[in-house]
Amino acid sequence: MCKGLIARKVGMSRVFLESGESVPVTYLEIEPNTVVRTKTEERDGYNAVVLGVGAKKWKSRKGKENTKYKVQKEWKVESLEGLDPGTQVTAKEIPVESMVSVSGVSKGKGFQGVIKRHGFHGGPKTHGSHSHRRPGSVGMCAFPGRVMKGKKMPGRMGNQKITLSKRPVMSCDVEKGIICVKGPVPGPTGALIFVTVENSPEKK
Repeated sequence: MCKGLIARKVGMSRVFLESGESVPVTYLEIEPNTVVRTKTEERDGYNAVVLGVGAKKWKSRKGKENTKYKVQKEWKVESLEGLDPGTQVTAKEIPVESMVSVSGVSKGKGFQGVIKRHGFHGGPKTHGSHSHRRPGSVGMCAFPGRVMKGKKMPGRMGNQKITLSKRPVMSCDVEKGIICVKGPVPGPTGALIFVTVENSPEKK
């Protein structure tokens, strides 16, 4: 069994439980992942499988046909049984009630000030104040005479790798290759997401 898959974020919605509770969810589309290559414990020290999506054929100068994948990702596995190179892995690997972790790159928001980036309240708006959205004092002239590390200041916001753990899978449509994960998922619509199975109902 493969412990992870490469997916694409479709968008957010909500589902209703039998109790009538509304739960926010994110739909992820999983196109068939291809096993590009494997790693064995005898050769590499651990068992792992490398999956790829977005296959594209290209020919070398000598006319040999090769396949290049747009995205590749490696996952450690306990056994390589049924994971030979060229095998297609589908959404069937992530059944309903599984606990997964999702990793992706958050939306980039560019260079932002302290109010948007850190939630500062800002300065006075009246009485001749010239410090409306400025960060204020950042250092000191006495000891240690420098700006301390980790000071909340303006800078680039977003565009960082984020991993969210313990997200339950609410539904899984194997034919359409779509799974439904509870809560938000990092990244804009259409972003690539790495889904890793933390706990499967088969192991409970």
